[in-house]
Amino acid sequence: MRKTLIAGNWKMNLDLEEGMDLIQSLVNQITPDDLSKCDVLVCPQMPLIAPLSDIAGSIKLGAQDCGAANAGAFTGDTSPSLLASLGCDYVIVGHSERRVGRLEDSGLIRSKTAAAHASGLTAIVCVGESENERDEGKAELVVASQLAASIPPGSNPDNLVVAYEPVWAIGTGKTASEAEVQEMHETIRDQLVDLLGDASKIRILYGGSVKADNAVALLALKDVDGALVGGAALKPDSFLPIIRAAG
Repeated sequence: MRKTLIAGNWKMNLDLEEGMDLIQSLVNQITPDDLSKCDVLVCPQMPLIAPLSDIAGSIKLGAQDCGAANAGAFTGDTSPSLLASLGCDYVIVGHSERRVGRLEDSGLIRSKTAAAHASGLTAIVCVGESENERDEGKAELVVASQLAASIPPGSNPDNLVVAYEPVWAIGTGKTASEAEVQEMHETIRDQLVDLLGDASKIRILYGGSVKADNAVALLALKDVDGALVGGAALKPDSFLPIIRAAG
């Protein structure tokens, strides 16, 4: 049985006071029953990780990116081992905003994932097609190619989560249909079997305009093991219903 993971990606939002208030509100309202059904993760901007770790309690912390090395002359990068020492359990790698906006290719994402694994972090590897690629019937081919090139040897259910985020659904209000989501998640699981062997315990998250009114239906799908949530993760009133849609 794969335990659901509900992850909030804060992106470049919330200052220290706002982040502290949000975490404290979540800590105060999330119940043991909620946590019996899912793991709750938030991924703030990197400077917020250390102060939030002091009050996060049972909420897990992750980073939104990491460097591909643990030390060295890499100005602006953040060491995965430093993230781990600050209290991170997870790190997002390969988000489309970095693949597209920062021109990161799957080879670099593979190196970042391997560095995260070496530091004891679980990497959430993001994959997803553009609207044009879906319209051209290339969605499964694109996602399979990204997976094959992004996931290093030694990946396993303890250090790898995959997040399917169709680029056309991120921050647009558009959401893939339930049939499209299940079809792609099943394809991803089959691809993981080809790459790693037994993939029955690897969690596959859906991301792309996830909100309270579609979370129940999405999380009920056979191969959807959680959600990577953007805008709806920035307020307790919109994030808590998604957490409670698990199970």
